[in-house]
Amino acid sequence: MKNIILTTLNSWLKRPQKSVLLFDSIAAANEIAFMLKGEWDGCNGVVMSKCDEVALNTAATLMDTGWCYQGAWVAVLNRLTTEELLRRYAIGERNFTNANLRCAKLCSLFLSEVDLSRAKLNFANLSGTNLTKADFTAADIQDANLSDTNLSQSRLVRANLLSANLSRADLKGANLSYACLNNANLSEADLRGTNLSQADLKGADLSGALFDN
Repeated sequence: MKNIILTTLNSWLKRPQKSVLLFDSIAAANEIAFMLKGEWDGCNGVVMSKCDEVALNTAATLMDTGWCYQGAWVAVLNRLTTEELLRRYAIGERNFTNANLRCAKLCSLFLSEVDLSRAKLNFANLSGTNLTKADFTAADIQDANLSDTNLSQSRLVRANLLSANLSRADLKGANLSYACLNNANLSEADLRGTNLSQADLKGADLSGALFDN
């Protein structure tokens, strides 16, 4: 039995480890997948069996694009403009993981199901925007304006919402577990069905907020 386990483990270790890379745009991912013989995922990702970073950086420079490994904790993609985000969202793109949207103006828009996990959104203005079922896992949303937003059923696990304005936000069914909400403004927010387990609410304003009975 021990030999079978060791054989299986060695076989697994010898298999080529694939890397998933994310690029600034769908077009760049498609072109670079062709250039480097990777597998384009139909969005802004490329699966590579071998990742030669020298060749990758050369291709990225030629395409004038930024890239990062999927799941990277540091946002390394180029700054994303509001216009570029809306253009890409309009053609069906939803994955904006690690995007740099610091100080962006994204007011009164429709961005349902957008994936902004690990994105930089500090000081951004998203007031009045529809963000239902959006993913903000581990995103930096410190000091952002999220007043009057629709964040129902959104995912904000481990998000940094320090001093963020969430007044009158619709957070029904949202997951805010382990989120940092220090000094956040949650006045008159709808928190019915919201998961706040292990969330840090020190200094948060919850006046007039709606909770489950």
